[in-house]
Amino acid sequence: MKAIKISDYKDKKIHDFDVIKKVLVGEKGLYEILMRRNNQKLYRVIRSYIKDEDLIKDIMQNTYIKAYEKLYQFNKKSEFSTWLIRIGINEAIHVLRSKQNKLFIHPNTSSNKLFIEESKNMNPEHNIIQREAKWVLEKVIDQLPEKYKVVYILSEVENMKIKDISDCVGISINNVKVRTHRAKQMLKENLYKLSQKPNVFEFGFEKCDRLVNNVIKNI
Repeated sequence: MKAIKISDYKDKKIHDFDVIKKVLVGEKGLYEILMRRNNQKLYRVIRSYIKDEDLIKDIMQNTYIKAYEKLYQFNKKSEFSTWLIRIGINEAIHVLRSKQNKLFIHPNTSSNKLFIEESKNMNPEHNIIQREAKWVLEKVIDQLPEKYKVVYILSEVENMKIKDISDCVGISINNVKVRTHRAKQMLKENLYKLSQKPNVFEFGFEKCDRLVNNVIKNI
């Protein structure tokens, strides 16, 4: 096996299994590769359960530590990311139970279905409109019940396979499909309800700030 460098984490030709083999024989510094490859996914999943940023970071850290300590137990029956997420979900649920307080998220999602990508080539007004649209969509996703939210994020944001989601969350493949479909329906319903509110085209957010600042500069 060729030598693996930290910079290889972006190189998908270097499989997770090969990195794990190196870590298990003593090259623990390469564990960083696995972390960098999975940070975004793990973060989003944990945010499906918990909104506190500091707590999320603690849970992520504990997840990675536990995964490292149990790395020798990892088998190749599933992807490393699936195995890791399962640990992360268990950690998040444990924290929720210990606090006896159900928390929800204000997600920072980049769903290919809902997230509108900001472009450096867009003019400032377009960027403002996109950020406001993103804020609305995040708010709607935030209203999803926990069990639908985590499945939706894994399916539509992270584009994970149904079988892997089933393994992560511990529900049947059919239930994954049902919850994903129901989540989409609820999102549509909530977006419609939001559009019926009288403040739907309210002149707020950065539009207002920008106008005020421009006027002040010119008077």
